[in-house]
Amino acid sequence: MPASAPVSLKRISLSLGIVCLLFSACRAPEPDRPNILFLFADDQRADTIGAWGNAGVSTPNIDQLAREGFSFLANYNMGGNSGAVCIPSRAMVNSGKAYFRVQHDLNDTVLLPELLGAHGYTTFATGKWHNGPSSWLRAFQRGKAVFFGGMSDHTRVPLQDLAPDGTLINDREEGFSSEVFADAVIEFLRTYSEDAPFYAYVAFTAPHDPRQPPMPYREMYYENLPPLPLNFLPHHPFEIGDMQVRDEQLASWPRTPALIRDQIAEYYGLISHLDTQVGRILKALEEAGHAENTYVIYAADHGLAVGSHGLLGKQSVYEHSQRSPLIITGPKIPHGSSVALTYLFDLFPTISALANIPSPIDLDGLNLSGLWTGEQEKIRDSLFLAYTDVARAVRDNRYKLIRYPQINRTQLFDLQDDPDEMQNLVNDSSHSKRVEELTTLLVEWQQRVGDTQSLVTESIDTGTLNIDKLERSPDRWQPPWIIQKYF
Repeated sequence: MPASAPVSLKRISLSLGIVCLLFSACRAPEPDRPNILFLFADDQRADTIGAWGNAGVSTPNIDQLAREGFSFLANYNMGGNSGAVCIPSRAMVNSGKAYFRVQHDLNDTVLLPELLGAHGYTTFATGKWHNGPSSWLRAFQRGKAVFFGGMSDHTRVPLQDLAPDGTLINDREEGFSSEVFADAVIEFLRTYSEDAPFYAYVAFTAPHDPRQPPMPYREMYYENLPPLPLNFLPHHPFEIGDMQVRDEQLASWPRTPALIRDQIAEYYGLISHLDTQVGRILKALEEAGHAENTYVIYAADHGLAVGSHGLLGKQSVYEHSQRSPLIITGPKIPHGSSVALTYLFDLFPTISALANIPSPIDLDGLNLSGLWTGEQEKIRDSLFLAYTDVARAVRDNRYKLIRYPQINRTQLFDLQDDPDEMQNLVNDSSHSKRVEELTTLLVEWQQRVGDTQSLVTESIDTGTLNIDKLERSPDRWQPPWIIQKYF
């Protein structure tokens, strides 16, 4: 659909009727219902938060959320079926369903904001929605500066607003993405005076590339370049299956320390600039008088390699790519943290519980509240991860098994002793039984979520990587200075 084509929203819709039937009669909002502000970053590694132990990145406002709220330190995106891992991640968050059980356009499921709206919430959104306009229009009653694409130059993101008649209008490109999205929700917070509680969804496009922070934030890390990740490699030791995906073409092979440190500096610059916008939003929330009755959720759709294991993107099942930040603050949320295994799609039942609204019965997500109340130490014993037909993984509270079906390779990591996943233990005879047990668990997870990918192949391809045969070219979103510097 062309960006300029208006899309109509029928306010009295079939989907709303379905929601009401699913969740009992639609009822008027209760005065004690909390507001919910969901701040959602794009491509942010879990280890890029100062309060979570990274002294090399400046994130004072996200740190404030961590100091005041509850941090989920083992939070994951389940995976993706293309290089655009953010599409299924966002589909899972908004549907509460696992990777294999939800369509990316979200037209076959009830969405979290749709549910909240049916129970009296005013729903507002700004920023990235990578799952199609029709589902967005079904889910949100208000919206400004909405981006329906996957990525863009941060200085010219294609934006639209929601008009009162339910059409998308004001096609434009303006400002810097994080600032534009912050401005939109700040305006909403400052002018909101209704009795109904609100759900505000703020989906940033940072720190997704192009890694082009505004100049002051670009320069703040150049003078003292961040260190390399401990698991830096010049290139991945074998063909992981997607070595020429767009993300991987952002730097040449072999990766050099100087090049990767520069890219991390620019990545951190985007994160710090995003953090500044988070601070502006939190200040507006306070000044508008909403803070005491608002839950603030900070999360990201997944992580990013940026040099780890010789990779740049998120197209793997390593920790750096599928683990993501998650922090919840608000009324009666204690300061603390948990290493319990959680998924991003656990947010659906968690948010609906915070809003005192029953969740649909067919969700895969689990309510996280028992972790911060102390009623539960864990909500699941293991996690399953997947990326296209390239990789499958399962992890428990200590060990992680990764299987590459197309090349008959397996990795086993002790995440307690080797959190950077550098020592493959699969050929260590002392771990033979563990490999067998985790492989069985992996198959059980596949059956549970409906994954039909075979874990074995007759292929003789061993995944040998020849970096001399890899080709690269800049995509259309990279600004001239990045093309000149890295291409």
